[in-house]
Amino acid sequence: MVTEPDAQDLMTTSSFGVEIDSIVIGTFKEVSGIDSTAAVVEYRESTATGQSVLRKIPGSVSWSDVTLRKRLDTQMELWEWHQQVLEGDIDQARRSGSIVMFDSTLTERARWNFVNGWPSAWRGADFDAAADEIALEELTISHEGLERVDA
Repeated sequence: MVTEPDAQDLMTTSSFGVEIDSIVIGTFKEVSGIDSTAAVVEYRESTATGQSVLRKIPGSVSWSDVTLRKRLDTQMELWEWHQQVLEGDIDQARRSGSIVMFDSTLTERARWNFVNGWPSAWRGADFDAAADEIALEELTISHEGLERVDA
């Protein structure tokens, strides 16, 4: 029997960290792309009574790229990681890591591990002196698999 969670069990989406090779490389304002899709393969077959039946089975699995957004600061780790790809050193750029969600007391509440990730895109801030905005940087990580694990 499935029950509704108590109010204190509800998780908020307020603080995220990213670990690469067990080292936290930053906390992020937004994380998107934590999802996977199994292609649907359809085929028709006939039953013993001659009835035509449409069957559906899972095909290949794909994972979305993970996109991270955080305030632009003096830290260079994300840029340097992306620079490895720009310089053609993809073998060294591939890393496994985790996206970690924390609650309001900074206790880890959820974790997703990715495999063979590398920064396929980096985007700096849009600068506008007339805007009252925080400068953000964005990093997209392409990877070969994602799994949710116990926190």
